[in-house]
Amino acid sequence: MSGGLGLEQRYRRVLRLLPGYYRDKWEEDMVAAFLDSWHSGDPDDDEWALEFCKPTWGEVGSVAALAARLYLGGAATPRRYFAWGQAVRNAVLAVVLVHAVLVLDVLVRTAWSRRVFGLPAPPASLAVYAPTGVWPTVFYLAHVAWMVIFVTLVLGQYRTARVLAVLAIVPGLVALAQAQLTGIMTAPFGPWAFWVLFNLVPVLGMTAFHSDAPPPARLPWLTALPVGYLLVYGPLLAAQATGNAAWLPDFSGLLCILVAFACLVRVPRAWSRRAAGSGVWSLTLILLAAAAGAYRVITLSNYLHDPHLIAVCLAELVILVAAAALVAPDAARAQAAAPAPPYPGTIAA
Repeated sequence: MSGGLGLEQRYRRVLRLLPGYYRDKWEEDMVAAFLDSWHSGDPDDDEWALEFCKPTWGEVGSVAALAARLYLGGAATPRRYFAWGQAVRNAVLAVVLVHAVLVLDVLVRTAWSRRVFGLPAPPASLAVYAPTGVWPTVFYLAHVAWMVIFVTLVLGQYRTARVLAVLAIVPGLVALAQAQLTGIMTAPFGPWAFWVLFNLVPVLGMTAFHSDAPPPARLPWLTALPVGYLLVYGPLLAAQATGNAAWLPDFSGLLCILVAFACLVRVPRAWSRRAAGSGVWSLTLILLAAAAGAYRVITLSNYLHDPHLIAVCLAELVILVAAAALVAPDAARAQAAAPAPPYPGTIAA
C-alpha cells in the first residue's frame, strides 16, 4: 500500500476489488470489522496501528477470493455477473469435456491395441500401449485424471475437482519447463499455448463453481461425454484406420470447426426473442471461440513452411470468427444489468 494513507483508507483501497453493488451495501460494515480486529485496548497501540499498519496478505487474499466469486456470480447477483458466471462455468465444463473425450480416446485405443474388443490389431498409427517408466506413467495418470475431474465437477464435488485439476496440470508444466531449459519439447506434452489456454485457464475458471451458483445439469453433461466421443472421434478413428488421415484437421482446426458448428446451431435460438436465457450460452460460445481462435493463431507458426496449410488455417479462423459474430449480439444482451432469473437447480441451457 502507498504511504500517507491511514489503515481505514488502505482497507477501502483493497475493497475496491469488489463489485460496486456489493461494496455499496457492505463496505462500511467490512471496514468496521477489519478495523475492530486491530483494537488491542491500548490507546497508543491502537493509534499506531491506525496510522502505520496495513491489511494482511490473508485479508487481501480473502477479499480477492470474494471478488472472484462475486464477479462470477450466482443467482442472487445482478444479471451481468450472473451471465458471466454461468458462461465461465459452461466454458470450463466444455474444456474439461474436451480433455475427458481425449482420455476416452486413449482408453479406447489402448483397449483396441490389447484386442479387448476381439477385433484385429489396429494400425500402428492408432496403437497405444501401457506406459513404462515413472515419468510416462505419471503423465498417463495425469491425463486420465481429467475424466475423473469432469465427472466430479458435473456431480458438484467442486473442491475435489479443483485439487485433482491442479495436480493434473503439474506434469505438463514440469515438462514444458524442462523443454524450455533444454531446448527440446519432450513428447507427448504440448506447447505453452495449449497448457495455458486449456489447462491453467480452466483450473483458474473453476473459481466460478461455488455454493451460490446453480449446479450443472448432470444428465446432459454426462451424456455429452460418450456422444461427443462417438460423433467426433468415431469419424476421426475411421479416417485414420482407412489411411485418410491427411484429410483431417489438426487439433487447433478441429476446435475451430467444433466451436463454429456450435455457434451455427445456436443461431436460431439466439435470434429468437422468445428464447429466454439463450444469451448465457451465446456468451459461453464467445469465450470458447476466443480460446480456440487464440490457439489457432498461435499454432500458425507450425506451418510457415507450407502456404497451403497456412491458407487452410486462416480459412478455419475466418469461419470461426464469422460464426461467433452471429451469436455476439445475443451474448451482449445476456449482460443486461437486471436481477438474474430464478433457476431450477441447473445451469441454464
